[in-house]
Amino acid sequence: MKLHHLLALIPFVGLLGGIPFANKVTPYVFGMPFLLFYVVLWVVLSSVIMAIVFKLDPENKKEEVQ
Repeated sequence: MKLHHLLALIPFVGLLGGIPFANKVTPYVFGMPFLLFYVVLWVVLSSVIMAIVFKLDPENKKEEVQ
């Protein structure tokens, strides 16, 4: 697998695989229960990671032929 394919798996594993370990109400982070903070954090991280994947993918560097 290429690097950008592996990077694209990170949000999936982090969000779905980490929920059982982050399933706690306390501590509160920024006024949110820890589980809600964990999900919001992964939503933001997923956007950042997908932007990196977009930049690394060689298909996006090809010129569009008309």
